[in-house]
Amino acid sequence: MDKGHILVLGGARSGKSQYAEDLALKLGKQGAYIATANAKNSDEEMAKRIELHILRRKDDFTNIEESLELAGAIKKAAKMHDVILVDCLTLWVSNLMSENRNVENETTNLCEALEEIKNATVIFVSSEVGLGIVPQNKLAREFRDVLGLLNQKVAKNCAEVYFIAAGLPLILKGSLPK
Repeated sequence: MDKGHILVLGGARSGKSQYAEDLALKLGKQGAYIATANAKNSDEEMAKRIELHILRRKDDFTNIEESLELAGAIKKAAKMHDVILVDCLTLWVSNLMSENRNVENETTNLCEALEEIKNATVIFVSSEVGLGIVPQNKLAREFRDVLGLLNQKVAKNCAEVYFIAAGLPLILKGSLPK
């Protein structure tokens, strides 16, 4: 049975991660949380953010850390879990770019993995970074563009897409869960 995948978009501190976590808890009994942040390469502020996310999750999810091989991690998690929360695509793209990986190929692999998964719901968290001014430097513009294209492709493979602002969901595709 195809449960349909979900994309949760929003800006920094919009409440997107909390919304996605609450949604995952409502939808599943055996949830996996795939964290894409690379804790080993984090500065002190990022390490604190990671710790807060871990504390908020408590024991509600099986935690999986995967900063690069996301498609494989999702397929593996789908064998044992009915809901998989990926937080977040933004950091994943940053990780791929910093490792000089081909983001377009990785995006294709991710979308192909989504098409294969019929027994679990995958919930993605991603930032919407294209609403502001045009960045002045080339790398920032490239990141904005690459992430925007990834968000579009993932959204096409999701049954539901929400935009979160001030902790409130705006339905872009699908309907609010009951």
